[in-house]
Amino acid sequence: MYNQINEDSARRAKEANSFSDYRQGSATVEYRAMVDEAKEIAEKQKQIVDPMYHDKIDKLLARYSAKLAANFNSRNEIDARVPSIMIAGGSNFPTRKKEKQNAARDRNWKEYEDIKEILYKIRGVGMGGISADDPNAIDKLKEQLEDAEERQSFMKNANAYWRKHGTMKGYPNMPDEEAAKIDEQMKTAYSWIQKNGPFGDYKLKNNNANMRRIKNRIAELEKHTQSTFDGWEFEGGKVVVNKEINRLQIFFDEKPNDDLRAELKRNALKWAPSQGAWQRQFTDNALYAIKRIKSISPTSSNGGST
Repeated sequence: MYNQINEDSARRAKEANSFSDYRQGSATVEYRAMVDEAKEIAEKQKQIVDPMYHDKIDKLLARYSAKLAANFNSRNEIDARVPSIMIAGGSNFPTRKKEKQNAARDRNWKEYEDIKEILYKIRGVGMGGISADDPNAIDKLKEQLEDAEERQSFMKNANAYWRKHGTMKGYPNMPDEEAAKIDEQMKTAYSWIQKNGPFGDYKLKNNNANMRRIKNRIAELEKHTQSTFDGWEFEGGKVVVNKEINRLQIFFDEKPNDDLRAELKRNALKWAPSQGAWQRQFTDNALYAIKRIKSISPTSSNGGST
């Protein structure tokens, strides 16, 4: 579960940036506490999802633990490269090296932000990738949308809080330890990050894009739920909509020839022996695709409605 933390690098980083002595093992304790919090998130997620997802949760947790340890060790190595001006003094201070160190710190900070996203992935295991076949798909998607909207609000408000107070301490629903960690990392961040806040524009844009995707899926599923499309008959068979399993199905009176089967496959239709039909998930694209197959064109003007 835990990965190795380089205590020697942690000690040298402390000595390069502080007059106080390094407490041996403190970096390891801090790292393990964060892994323990991640483990608690993983265990809670296991309790609410199917056991088939448990292995995926464990792999994400292991990835988080390994990447977090590497990030810790890298951060300490960076901090130990050039002592702070308080320790080294102003005479002949290596300004150029300090600029490179600050750039490396910024990259390390962005990497840490990416690592934290793994925790959101853990929370989403078994909740995402909702199939349109699921009778509760719309309700589950609405829950996902609500979570994403809450996260967007949290990040925007956190940035506003930072701009007003210059610290995350006291921000609602943020543990003091996390607030202190963000404050410490913001000290060495680029000026534009310090100005805007700890949650970068790219995170807000990515989450906003995810919200749009979920809204579009909800709209599409609601459209199909309310659809009056019934299908049509053609010479030698019929097209129907099976709303129970959300499939657009084609039934043939006789086995279609090789050319027609090839055309069905090109349009993403698959033979389902349990249904006795060629079928694909009922979407706008599916409807458009089968309407292009001339050999199953309606025998009358009744082509259904959407």
